[in-house]
Amino acid sequence: MALKYHNFFSLLLLLVNLSFHGNIAAQNAKLAASFIFGDSLVDAGNNNYLSTFSKADVPPNGIDFKASGGNPTGRFTNGRTISDIVGEELGQPSYAVPYLAPNTTGKTILNGVNYASGGGGILNATGSLFVNRLGMDIQINYFNITRKQIDKLLGKSEARDYIMKKSLFSIIVGSNDFLNNYLLPFVSSGVRVSQNPDAFVDDMINHFRIQLYRLYQLEARKFVISNVGPLGCIPYQRIINELNDEDCVDLANELATQYNSRLKDLVAELNENLPGATFVLANVYDLVSELIVNYHKYGFTTASRGCCGIGSGGQVAGIIPCVPTSSLCSDRHKHVFWDQYHPSEAANIILAKQLINGDKRYISPMNLRQLIDL
Repeated sequence: MALKYHNFFSLLLLLVNLSFHGNIAAQNAKLAASFIFGDSLVDAGNNNYLSTFSKADVPPNGIDFKASGGNPTGRFTNGRTISDIVGEELGQPSYAVPYLAPNTTGKTILNGVNYASGGGGILNATGSLFVNRLGMDIQINYFNITRKQIDKLLGKSEARDYIMKKSLFSIIVGSNDFLNNYLLPFVSSGVRVSQNPDAFVDDMINHFRIQLYRLYQLEARKFVISNVGPLGCIPYQRIINELNDEDCVDLANELATQYNSRLKDLVAELNENLPGATFVLANVYDLVSELIVNYHKYGFTTASRGCCGIGSGGQVAGIIPCVPTSSLCSDRHKHVFWDQYHPSEAANIILAKQLINGDKRYISPMNLRQLIDL
C-alpha cells in the first residue's frame, strides 16, 4: 500500500513539474516587446505630435478601437492596426506606445515602442508633401535612443537578451515611396525624369539594406518585413484614375511587383549573411489581393470603396482623408478598406492571423508564431 501511494505521489510530482515547466516554456514563447517601424498602416499616433498634414487624430478614426473607448488615437483605421493584432495574439502585455507620446518613458518602453509615421518611407524625400513625417532613417535613430534606455533599465546583459530573443521587429514600409513620391502627380515629375523604375527601385532597396543592417547592429534579431501591397487596386488609385470597381492601375502594381521581387532577394541575402538573425517576409501583396478579389468569401460587401468617405465629393474624395465631415458607412466590418488608403480593422484581423499562423504562400520561411518560438 505504501509503495502504491509512493508511486502515486511520484507521478503527481512529475505531472506538477511537467506542468510548471510547460507553463514556463509557454511564457518564454510569448512576445515580450514589439518594435514597429513603417508608415500609416501601423502608425499608432506618432503623427499626433508632428506639424503635418498626415494625421488621423479626429473622429471617426478609431471609432471601433476599444482601448480608447472609440476615440481617435492617431491610428489610420477604425480600430486596431495589423501590428496591434499581431502583438495581442502573440501575448504582448500591451500595445507598443508611440515613440513621440509624452508618456513613452521608463518601464513603459519594455512592452515595445512604435516609431511608424503616416507619410514616412524608405527614402528621405518620400512624403515631403505632408511637410513633416518620420522616415525610416529617423525612426531607426529614435530606436537607437530607446535601445540605450533599455540598457539603463535592465542592465546591458539582460537588455541584450531581451532585444535579441524576446522582441519582434516589424517593418511595414515602401508604399509611400511609390504613392507619395514616384507616382505622385506633378511633384514626382522630376524624379521620373531622372530615374526610371529600375533605378528608383534600386535606390529603395539599397537604402533599405543599410537601414536593416543598422537595426541588426543594434541587436535586433527577429524581423518581419512586409512587402508592398497591390497599390493599383486601393480605392485611392481607382478613384483618381476613374476606373471601374474591378479595374486596377497597372503601373502602380507593376512597380510594387518589381520592388517585391527585389525585396525577396534582399531578405534571402540578409538571412544568409547576418548570423543569428531571422528575417521573415510577409507577402502582403498576395494577401490583400486575395481579399480584394474574393471579398465576398470573407464576408465583405465591397473592396473598391472605403467606409469613411463614401459619397462625399466624388473623385475629390479619393484624396481627402477620413475627417468628421466625411460620410460613414453603417457596416464597417463589411468593408475591406476603412478609407481610400487603409484597411479596416476587419481586414487587418484576417491579414494578421495569416501572418501569425499561415503557410509559406503568405509568410516565409516561417510564420510569426514559429519566429517567436525560436
